[in-house]
Amino acid sequence: MQYNITKPDRFLKGEVTLPSSKSISNRVLIINSLSYSPYSIENLSDSDDTSVLEKVLNSNTSHFDIGHAGTAMRFLTAFLSKIAGEWTVTGSQRMQQRPIGILVDALRKLGASIEYLGEDGFPPLRILGSALTGTEIALDGSISSQYISALLMIAPTIRGGMTLKLLNRITSKPYIELTLQLMKQFGVEYTWIGNEIRIEEQHYKPIKFEVEADWSGASYWYAMAALSDECDLSLKGLRLKSLQGDSTQSEWFREYFGVYSVQEGNDVRLTKIDVPTPRNIEINFIENPDIAQTFAVLAVCKKIPFHFSGLLTLKIKETDRILALQNEISKLGAILTEPTSGDLLWNGAIETNLVHDPPVVKTYHDHRMALAFAPASMVYPQVIIDDPLVITKSYPGYWNDLKKVGFEIEES
Repeated sequence: MQYNITKPDRFLKGEVTLPSSKSISNRVLIINSLSYSPYSIENLSDSDDTSVLEKVLNSNTSHFDIGHAGTAMRFLTAFLSKIAGEWTVTGSQRMQQRPIGILVDALRKLGASIEYLGEDGFPPLRILGSALTGTEIALDGSISSQYISALLMIAPTIRGGMTLKLLNRITSKPYIELTLQLMKQFGVEYTWIGNEIRIEEQHYKPIKFEVEADWSGASYWYAMAALSDECDLSLKGLRLKSLQGDSTQSEWFREYFGVYSVQEGNDVRLTKIDVPTPRNIEINFIENPDIAQTFAVLAVCKKIPFHFSGLLTLKIKETDRILALQNEISKLGAILTEPTSGDLLWNGAIETNLVHDPPVVKTYHDHRMALAFAPASMVYPQVIIDDPLVITKSYPGYWNDLKKVGFEIEES
């Protein structure tokens, strides 16, 4: 299936109810379970990732297929390691190519019994859940923050607690801070001094919890605002003062693209202000890798050269996102290079002989490829998205929301 996306004008007006934060939802699901809470979580994300995780946590079976849900794979590996029973966890073909050995090695040091059912270091896994005993765990801080969050969330339930020592530069630090702040809301105390996080053995306290709107999902609307001639758009349920690290994008969009954000009640309103067009954009995404695709597509649409760094973790996402971006943005005539591993560079040149008319964007089973390229239809006469329903992983209502503000979408 393909969607042909067009936007007859460059006006962006109306209101959009953003999806709930997938990052918060997935963490709170685990924490809520560990607290044995009698309360259900309000405004839980309806994304595939969250639905898969919720289904597992409420399941009466012992074999789980989590599909493409990488967060669920990592969080469940740690969670099930301490839940008495024998469990098997598998996923899609791509999931079985995504490494999990670093997390498994750390859990084994705590006494976890985990066996690889295929290639060492990769799912599927057989887990014999049992009580774990705390110790000091040294972990490379430059790896996926989801490994770190998975360990942190079970730390209070481990005999003697846990000390986590993070080596090297920490990637996606706001996601680690998000995990700890959510744990704190559920009554868990911790210390973070330098690169060492200490969590004593203690009990989670059940609380009522409502999930806020998703800042990663907001990035696509900010990109549309940046590409618009006129903008007056309300993003429902979004908070400028947020636990989510991706909220820093509001400052980048104002500085580089003149998108102005203001909090109005429970919503954020976007309008345009005049700012000079930057000659070049340099951003380190080490703390915000999930919005890098949005900025890469937007910068090419705006014909602004860029150098983005801190993208090393993009190689182990739903697809190799650096390679995917290089492939698909080339259809817009832009050649992205990787000067060093985890960097993306564009000199601003458009190779007209490479331009596809219209561009057909492959998504590689990656929701963020579809989500990030759709705003390009505000600049190009037509953009075709291949496998468009991949967006259900994080933002199921995206295509309907686009229609509400004047985009035209035809299935082919």
